[in-house]
Amino acid sequence: MIPNPRGLAALLCLPVTLAAQERPLRPAHTYSIVAVDSASGQIGVAVQSHWFSVGGSVAWAEPGVGAVATQAFILPSYGPRGLALMRTGMGAPTALRALLVADPDSQMRQVAMIDARGQALNHTGSRNVPEAGGRVGRWYAAQANTMVRSTVWDAMGRAFETTRGDLTERLMSALEAAQREGGDIRGQQSAALVVVSGDRNAPPWERLFDLRVEDSRAPLAELRRLLGTARAYRVATQGDDYLTAGKVDSALVAYALSGTMLPDSAVNGELVYWHAVTLADRGRVEEALPLFRRAFAQDTAWATLLWRLPRVGLLAADSATIARIVREARGRR
Repeated sequence: MIPNPRGLAALLCLPVTLAAQERPLRPAHTYSIVAVDSASGQIGVAVQSHWFSVGGSVAWAEPGVGAVATQAFILPSYGPRGLALMRTGMGAPTALRALLVADPDSQMRQVAMIDARGQALNHTGSRNVPEAGGRVGRWYAAQANTMVRSTVWDAMGRAFETTRGDLTERLMSALEAAQREGGDIRGQQSAALVVVSGDRNAPPWERLFDLRVEDSRAPLAELRRLLGTARAYRVATQGDDYLTAGKVDSALVAYALSGTMLPDSAVNGELVYWHAVTLADRGRVEEALPLFRRAFAQDTAWATLLWRLPRVGLLAADSATIARIVREARGRR
């Protein structure tokens, strides 16, 4: 059953004529996917377009609620309004149908929604630029318009279904499959990937991954690079959490792992530096020295920073110890 549009608008505290008020329309033609991981409950949305900064308008997600992709001649309010409806417990298919009823330009839209239970629906209006269409499968909905060929969305669905790994990897794989199939007839420009927790109690602003490439000749390659960097920093952040909880050994394991996930050139010494600081703070200077050497080799400012850490309680070492670290890690005796 589709709610009355006026009742729907009252629920969202927005006028029923909002769609008309939001013209002119922005043509963010693109391909995207919304999905839920059946094992972890994580919810995500990923998108690529030949349009600048596509992620800020197309991709919406909220922990434990759902995800929305609004594209073609986009109406950004489909994102927050769709999430608001799903937040009340309304299923994604019902929420999307309700918003389409209230939109006088629904035939210019392409929209997909998925709720935390994995219920999904997409809509491709008759005025979408060909090739345009979508595929809804178990735990996902893929959609595309202005494509080179009409096989793009099926390729995305197959990639999502067959790729192993976490939700983030499966979303990334779907975007890459779309591009291999020909992608947008105009080419590439920007991309985005958002993944949130399936926990309804998580803060609505919390993101497990929130990555954007605003303007690039190869946005998917750049998004893939950013994803690798984000994974390494995510492990490092887990180390910080362990350290805050007093679990020093677990923190050091996490720091060590994060330092192996990326080449030094990718992070300018950041990850290995804080691993080294944690070791030195525990009096394990000999173990820390090789890591300090790696960091200082990339930027000598790390050595300068070391002298400032004791002032704020981030390093329990006296001046003699710090001087030794700086001297030996910089290859001086």
